[in-house]
Amino acid sequence: MTTGTHEYLDDPRNAEILIYVNGTLVPRAEASISVFDSGFVLGDGVWEGLRLHRGRILFLDAHLDRLYAGARALDFDIGLEREPLTRALYTTVEANGMRDHVHIRLMVTRGLKSTPYQDPRVTVGGATIVIIAEHKQPSPAVIERGVRLATVHVRRGPPDVQDPRINSHSKLNCILACIQATKAGADEALMLDPHGMVATCNSTHFFIVCGNEVWTSSGRYCLAGITRANVIDLCRRHAIPVFERDFSLFDVYSADEAFVTGTFAGVVPAIEVDGRRIGSGARGPMTLRLQEHYRDLIDAECANA
Repeated sequence: MTTGTHEYLDDPRNAEILIYVNGTLVPRAEASISVFDSGFVLGDGVWEGLRLHRGRILFLDAHLDRLYAGARALDFDIGLEREPLTRALYTTVEANGMRDHVHIRLMVTRGLKSTPYQDPRVTVGGATIVIIAEHKQPSPAVIERGVRLATVHVRRGPPDVQDPRINSHSKLNCILACIQATKAGADEALMLDPHGMVATCNSTHFFIVCGNEVWTSSGRYCLAGITRANVIDLCRRHAIPVFERDFSLFDVYSADEAFVTGTFAGVVPAIEVDGRRIGSGARGPMTLRLQEHYRDLIDAECANA
């Protein structure tokens, strides 16, 4: 089975984890929410994927900035300020005896509804907060060998359709893109913007390497990725020319290298797009260099804790 950058090493400890549900830690088998919850009924909520490294949740401030901004855009109150929400995250991982190789899913929905209907005015009570922390180590083989992408017909929409900057539970367009890519035999989908320019992948951000330059999309039609921003910053720190710009599949097919970024696996080579080998068809020197810089960055993030 291909799972792209989210392929992970199975860990039997996950069967016994405790999950945070609205202030209570409950065993995995007992964790549940109401069928009247806004997230279940409508996908009405926001979420963040977080990584625990050496006992520290990486880049937490940036993730919380995005979470609270999304909730404000959707006009609902998370119900916890940043400090108690941070405590809830660390309480969850500590209760599970976790320190490293952990992926955390923080999910917040608008809360319970009095009836299954989309109008926010039928919401009763406060937001629902769920934290799932799992022992998850990215597959080292994927990080080295890379992933294969397929361009799909599903586009990243403009903000007047569904603003892609909101990390909402409503991910149907990305799911459809993922399904099409899987049916094509690829690991993940490469999605275009409404103008036919490259936007992003269904669950990661996309970069190409042209000569000594690194290119990524303009950012107008994709989520404000935390790892994406860190990689752009790393390029600037290390005098690597980096550009946020419009580019097409022509540029992708003729690129020297390509890679994707995400919280879970960091920087991962993209060795093939639409059956076309990118560059040598293997992890290239720029991708390897940025993988090393990113590892140094997360180690430094923990050292400064």
